[in-house]
Amino acid sequence: MSRTTFDIITIFPEIFNGPFSQGMVHQAQKRGLVEIRFHFLRDYTSDRHKTIDDRPFGGGEGMVLKPEPLFAAIRKLQKQSGGENGKVVLLTPQGRQLNHEIVQRYSAAKHMVLVCGRYEGVDERVNESLVDDEISIGDYVLSGGELAACVFVEAVTRLIPGVLNNSLSTLNESFSGKSNLDYCTLDYPHYTRPEIFEGHAVPQVLLSGDHEKIRLWRRKKALEKTLKNRPELIKYDLLTEADKRLLE
Repeated sequence: MSRTTFDIITIFPEIFNGPFSQGMVHQAQKRGLVEIRFHFLRDYTSDRHKTIDDRPFGGGEGMVLKPEPLFAAIRKLQKQSGGENGKVVLLTPQGRQLNHEIVQRYSAAKHMVLVCGRYEGVDERVNESLVDDEISIGDYVLSGGELAACVFVEAVTRLIPGVLNNSLSTLNESFSGKSNLDYCTLDYPHYTRPEIFEGHAVPQVLLSGDHEKIRLWRRKKALEKTLKNRPELIKYDLLTEADKRLLE
């Protein structure tokens, strides 16, 4: 089985020690399905002060990551990839918002270079010349792209074939499925033992053994949760007549 490689360019490589040393991503690395390599941006500078940022032309607040070290880092990583240049992804609030469709597409890639933005951003010439995609994990601002890179790597890794023992588990989650209809709803509520906890009982339908009733209940609850929390996800024209009745 082939291996997927993530090359992460950052000025704070230590941030990744925790997230990638536990859980599913850690197991994927141990099994040789995923390789994650960290590259300290200051190692790609040429001046004695290892300068990676400077003031923006035209004035303004903050600092901007310089083009020279980023060009050097990205080009070196692409050259070392053995012809598999892969996609260069900049993690930035200015990017398109990460979703399941994007994650699914990247799960088929074998090499990705992730650039963790910092400060006010990166010199635009990096975007214009080397970056293939700009990704944001939400409409808010973080201090840098490191945590966004963690989210991106985990989301992509769990869809790589062989990483999860039960491949069906990824098909039944929110935002995943084989048709546009499956993207319309969040996941349904889940319950486990005990049947009664602090006076709150598990819905009887889940204990009935009637699979069709359970399926309908779960679909109804998925629609209900979506209508409450993420109504913009519901594409009314794609719903079945049965779903429309449930929704109404």
